[in-house]
Amino acid sequence: MNTRRLCLLAAALVTSAPPILAASSPGPFDAKAREIFSRTIAMQTTPRGREVPKMAEYLAGELRAGGFAAADIQILPLRDSASLVVRYRGNGRGGKPILLLSHMDVVDARREDWKRDPFTLIEENGYFFGRGTADVKSGVASLVTTFLRLRAEGFVPSRDLILYFSGDEETAMFTTLDTARNHRDLIDAEFALNTDAGGGTLDEKTGEALQYNLQTAEKIYADFELTTRNPGGHSSLPRLDNAIYELAAALGRLSAYRFPVMWNETTLLSLKSLGEKTQGPVGDALRRFAANPLDAEAADSLFAAPAYVGQTRTTCIATMLSGGHALNALPQSATASVNCRIFPGVPLATVQRTLQQVVGEGVEVKQIGDAFFSEASPLRDDVVAAVTRAVQRRYPGVRVVPSQESGASDGSIFRSVGIPTYGVSEIFMKDSEVFSHGLDERIPVRSFYEGLQQWYVLLKDLTGSLPAAP
Repeated sequence: MNTRRLCLLAAALVTSAPPILAASSPGPFDAKAREIFSRTIAMQTTPRGREVPKMAEYLAGELRAGGFAAADIQILPLRDSASLVVRYRGNGRGGKPILLLSHMDVVDARREDWKRDPFTLIEENGYFFGRGTADVKSGVASLVTTFLRLRAEGFVPSRDLILYFSGDEETAMFTTLDTARNHRDLIDAEFALNTDAGGGTLDEKTGEALQYNLQTAEKIYADFELTTRNPGGHSSLPRLDNAIYELAAALGRLSAYRFPVMWNETTLLSLKSLGEKTQGPVGDALRRFAANPLDAEAADSLFAAPAYVGQTRTTCIATMLSGGHALNALPQSATASVNCRIFPGVPLATVQRTLQQVVGEGVEVKQIGDAFFSEASPLRDDVVAAVTRAVQRRYPGVRVVPSQESGASDGSIFRSVGIPTYGVSEIFMKDSEVFSHGLDERIPVRSFYEGLQQWYVLLKDLTGSLPAAP
């Protein structure tokens, strides 16, 4: 997509849908959605709880009871986890399927640290509390409920819809990697919509909708180990070379290094929008960078802002440290773990080569675990238009802006195997309400129920007919 067309699209995003008021009456499947939400929150799908297979079986049972054929529901076990794939068959007139993503696993939560039981869905003061309410069992409940509602209506989509729920997104993403590489026939699609990314922002004071972020790109996650080695010896006979000191010096060089400034169409649009509503020096830097990403002073200002540095370059940060083997011995080795969030389009080998150059020849640089190359997804007119219509039914006139996230989700894996992926979470909330991975995780109750209607409208728009506006 060329820059001129992108600018025209960006202007259209603000006004492309008419101001239609959202319905306030309960939806026909709200009670079912809450039941599924409550049941899944109660399942401890943490690395320790290991109840992902149990959750997959429960959801499969709900979908079979809702009329989906057993042959269209696949549970793919892997190690102590699993993923779930469900196909809603269409008439094929609309082309290849659309893939719908979420994940069943959550990060750990210790009951003694929480004010409420993290594995009980609790409604209080306008919020749903519980581990996974935001990340991302709300998305699981929304998608399953939408499938049940559409099937109950007898709706036949113009193309197949495929649910894919992974089982270890919060850790190694092995289930998604296995599915993408070894079960491509089950999830092959023209594009994917991901509940685990994107979403809307509400004003802190008024609660009014400020912006909806349509995620089109995310940075690639990769871990490296930096290791220094030494013959060691007795601590009473110190050497001039020391593995710990050499590693410390290497980390000092890494701390001082800045990867080159980078940008793409998504980040420029996103930073421009953020700059329009951000005051002070940071807002000025956002506006200047969006207008001219070669503005070195603006880039330096954003480098010092944790919320925005990830939008402007690759980052590699030391996260763990170990060294030595005895209090009275010279260290024979020292190791640091370095976590990199790589700008879309940058090859992994380039980052590893840069790290080696920065830390020096005497430091071993080794990649840990799996990583993959992922480009930003193109801005598809049909996806942008349908998301805008669905979101603006909830909040008339709200701006829809492409965004790139500094974190990583299953979407990055699907992009890496050629399936463009778009983050379209149904949740609107204030920045101060975001507690994903933290204590007392929550989402607004209103946002959950309105999100059900957003998914219903979006899927019917993309695969059939848009229902009449309320």
